[in-house]
Amino acid sequence: MHKLRVLIHRVTDTVDWLPGLISRLTIGGIFIQTGWGKITHLDKVINFFTSLGIPAPRLQAPFVASVELGCGTLVLLGLATRVASLPLIGTMIVAILTVRIKEVRDYSDFLSMPEYLYIVLLVWLIVKGAGSLSIDRILADRCENKS
Repeated sequence: MHKLRVLIHRVTDTVDWLPGLISRLTIGGIFIQTGWGKITHLDKVINFFTSLGIPAPRLQAPFVASVELGCGTLVLLGLATRVASLPLIGTMIVAILTVRIKEVRDYSDFLSMPEYLYIVLLVWLIVKGAGSLSIDRILADRCENKS
Protein backbone atom coordinates (compact mmCIF):
# COMPACT_ATOMS: atom_id res chain seq x y z
CA MET A 1 0.00 0.00 0.00
CA HIS A 2 2.83 2.39 0.81
CA LYS A 3 4.41 1.92 -2.64
CA LEU A 4 1.07 2.53 -4.32
CA ARG A 5 0.57 5.69 -2.29
CA VAL A 6 4.05 6.93 -3.20
CA LEU A 7 3.43 6.18 -6.88
CA ILE A 8 0.09 8.01 -6.85
CA HIS A 9 1.68 11.05 -5.21
CA ARG A 10 4.58 11.02 -7.68
CA VAL A 11 2.20 10.93 -10.64
CA THR A 12 -0.14 13.59 -9.27
CA ASP A 13 2.79 15.84 -8.34
CA THR A 14 3.96 15.83 -11.96
CA VAL A 15 0.58 17.11 -13.18
CA ASP A 16 -0.16 19.56 -10.37
CA TRP A 17 -0.28 22.32 -12.99
CA LEU A 18 -3.24 20.71 -14.78
CA PRO A 19 -6.24 21.51 -12.50
CA GLY A 20 -5.45 25.23 -12.44
CA LEU A 21 -4.96 25.36 -16.18
CA ILE A 22 -8.15 23.43 -16.98
CA SER A 23 -10.15 25.49 -14.50
CA ARG A 24 -8.84 28.77 -15.89
CA LEU A 25 -9.40 27.77 -19.52
CA THR A 26 -12.91 26.60 -18.75
CA ILE A 27 -14.15 29.45 -16.60
CA GLY A 28 -12.23 32.11 -18.50
CA GLY A 29 -13.54 30.85 -21.82
CA ILE A 30 -17.11 30.81 -20.56
CA PHE A 31 -16.96 34.38 -19.25
CA ILE A 32 -15.17 35.72 -22.32
CA GLN A 33 -17.93 34.25 -24.45
CA THR A 34 -20.80 35.52 -22.28
CA GLY A 35 -19.19 38.95 -21.87
CA TRP A 36 -18.63 39.29 -25.60
CA GLY A 37 -22.21 38.19 -26.26
CA LYS A 38 -23.51 40.83 -23.88
CA ILE A 39 -21.34 43.58 -25.37
CA THR A 40 -22.34 42.75 -28.94
CA HIS A 41 -26.05 42.53 -28.03
CA LEU A 42 -26.18 45.27 -25.42
CA ASP A 43 -29.72 46.43 -26.27
CA LYS A 44 -31.09 42.91 -25.63
CA VAL A 45 -29.22 42.72 -22.32
CA ILE A 46 -30.53 46.15 -21.27
CA ASN A 47 -34.09 45.03 -22.10
CA PHE A 48 -33.57 41.78 -20.17
CA PHE A 49 -32.17 43.62 -17.13
CA THR A 50 -35.12 46.04 -17.34
CA SER A 51 -37.59 43.12 -17.36
CA LEU A 52 -35.94 41.74 -14.23
CA GLY A 53 -36.27 45.04 -12.43
CA ILE A 54 -32.51 45.49 -12.11
CA PRO A 55 -31.83 49.14 -11.24
CA ALA A 56 -30.09 51.34 -13.83
CA PRO A 57 -30.03 48.69 -16.57
CA ARG A 58 -28.31 51.07 -19.03
CA LEU A 59 -25.36 51.24 -16.62
CA GLN A 60 -25.52 47.70 -15.27
CA ALA A 61 -25.60 45.88 -18.61
CA PRO A 62 -22.35 47.31 -20.02
CA PHE A 63 -20.77 47.01 -16.57
CA VAL A 64 -21.61 43.30 -16.28
CA ALA A 65 -20.53 42.69 -19.88
CA SER A 66 -17.19 44.40 -19.23
CA VAL A 67 -16.65 42.51 -15.97
CA GLU A 68 -17.33 39.18 -17.65
CA LEU A 69 -15.15 39.92 -20.67
CA GLY A 70 -12.31 41.62 -18.81
CA CYS A 71 -12.13 39.40 -15.75
CA GLY A 72 -12.74 36.30 -17.87
CA THR A 73 -9.73 37.25 -19.99
CA LEU A 74 -7.58 37.80 -16.89
CA VAL A 75 -8.61 34.43 -15.47
CA LEU A 76 -7.94 32.67 -18.77
CA LEU A 77 -4.45 34.18 -18.91
CA GLY A 78 -3.79 33.52 -15.25
CA LEU A 79 -3.16 37.21 -14.56
CA ALA A 80 -4.48 38.61 -11.27
CA THR A 81 -6.59 35.46 -11.13
CA ARG A 82 -7.56 35.70 -7.48
CA VAL A 83 -8.66 39.33 -7.78
CA ALA A 84 -10.42 38.83 -11.15
CA SER A 85 -12.41 35.90 -9.75
CA LEU A 86 -14.15 38.05 -7.13
CA PRO A 87 -16.27 40.23 -9.47
CA LEU A 88 -17.17 37.14 -11.49
CA ILE A 89 -18.49 35.50 -8.32
CA GLY A 90 -20.48 38.66 -7.69
CA THR A 91 -22.11 38.52 -11.11
CA MET A 92 -23.01 34.87 -10.56
CA ILE A 93 -24.57 35.60 -7.17
CA VAL A 94 -26.70 38.34 -8.75
CA ALA A 95 -27.67 35.98 -11.59
CA ILE A 96 -28.72 33.33 -9.10
CA LEU A 97 -30.71 35.75 -6.94
CA THR A 98 -32.45 37.58 -9.80
CA VAL A 99 -33.10 34.83 -12.33
CA ARG A 100 -32.14 31.30 -11.42
CA ILE A 101 -33.49 31.05 -7.85
CA LYS A 102 -37.02 30.84 -9.26
CA GLU A 103 -36.09 27.52 -10.90
CA VAL A 104 -34.81 25.90 -7.70
CA ARG A 105 -37.14 23.28 -6.25
CA ASP A 106 -34.64 21.41 -4.09
CA TYR A 107 -31.02 21.28 -3.02
CA SER A 108 -29.87 19.31 -6.07
CA ASP A 109 -31.40 21.92 -8.39
CA PHE A 110 -29.25 24.55 -6.70
CA LEU A 111 -26.08 22.44 -6.80
CA SER A 112 -26.52 21.68 -10.50
CA MET A 113 -26.98 25.31 -11.60
CA PRO A 114 -24.14 26.36 -13.91
CA GLU A 115 -23.79 29.62 -11.98
CA TYR A 116 -23.21 27.74 -8.73
CA LEU A 117 -20.65 25.49 -10.40
CA TYR A 118 -18.85 28.55 -11.80
CA ILE A 119 -18.70 29.94 -8.27
CA VAL A 120 -17.18 26.66 -7.07
CA LEU A 121 -14.45 26.83 -9.74
CA LEU A 122 -13.79 30.50 -9.01
CA VAL A 123 -13.50 29.86 -5.27
CA TRP A 124 -11.05 27.06 -6.03
CA LEU A 125 -8.99 29.48 -8.15
CA ILE A 126 -9.05 32.08 -5.37
CA VAL A 127 -7.83 29.57 -2.80
CA LYS A 128 -5.31 27.65 -4.93
CA GLY A 129 -4.31 30.36 -7.38
CA ALA A 130 -3.82 30.20 -11.12
CA GLY A 131 -1.30 27.39 -11.03
CA SER A 132 2.22 27.01 -12.36
CA LEU A 133 1.28 27.61 -16.01
CA SER A 134 0.12 31.19 -15.53
CA ILE A 135 1.29 34.76 -15.76
CA ASP A 136 0.66 35.04 -12.01
CA ARG A 137 3.30 32.35 -11.39
CA ILE A 138 5.80 33.96 -13.78
CA LEU A 139 5.39 37.31 -12.01
CA ALA A 140 5.64 35.70 -8.56
CA ASP A 141 8.83 33.86 -9.57
CA ARG A 142 10.35 37.10 -10.86
CA CYS A 143 9.51 38.91 -7.63
CA GLU A 144 11.02 36.10 -5.53
CA ASN A 145 14.22 36.11 -7.63
CA LYS A 146 14.65 39.86 -7.14
CA SER A 147 14.48 39.54 -3.37
